[in-house]
Amino acid sequence: MGILNGRRRRLRAAAAVFAVSLALGGCASLLGSKPIPTFDLSAPTGFSAPRAMPGVLAVSTPAALQVLDTQQIVVEPRPGQITYLGDAQWSDRLPALFQARLIETFENAGGGRSVTRAGDGVTADYQLLTDIRSFGLRTHDGIEAVVEISARIVAGSSGRIVAARVFTGRAAASGTSGPEATRALDEASDQALIELVSWASGRR
Repeated sequence: MGILNGRRRRLRAAAAVFAVSLALGGCASLLGSKPIPTFDLSAPTGFSAPRAMPGVLAVSTPAALQVLDTQQIVVEPRPGQITYLGDAQWSDRLPALFQARLIETFENAGGGRSVTRAGDGVTADYQLLTDIRSFGLRTHDGIEAVVEISARIVAGSSGRIVAARVFTGRAAASGTSGPEATRALDEASDQALIELVSWASGRR
């Protein structure tokens, strides 16, 4: 009986040590994990857009392939190959973030009164449909941020395409770290946003 009790005590002690080890390991894992640095896009200012034709424009959430419909930042080390930055992320999923900055750019250009977000319950005369084709860092031929947006203006009543165009922004990046990559992508995005807003403002 004494031998059996001794074995039980040793088993309980070993179990307690194992439980403590698991708890400490979990704490170390939590303490050792670092939050991913988060970056935002800016909306360009200090430019003027053509005076818009009468009518309200509804800006829809951009369409994007799954590889771009994320908070992660795309890197293309080779043509057709996609990876993501491990030390940076966007402040929101890219389509939602780009839509917010697109509307803000219209507002900064003085056209805020005639622009609304699709789904806000405002009756719009036109709809701006966009597709994010590229939005990432290309590293296979130097390091360059590339943003490519396809845009269409559709008449609200008939669904007729009034105008369509593709907008591209490019900016050299000094490196592939989070701050360097997002600075270049923000610059390329600003180029595309200014051209898109100037074009859409004069087309309605």
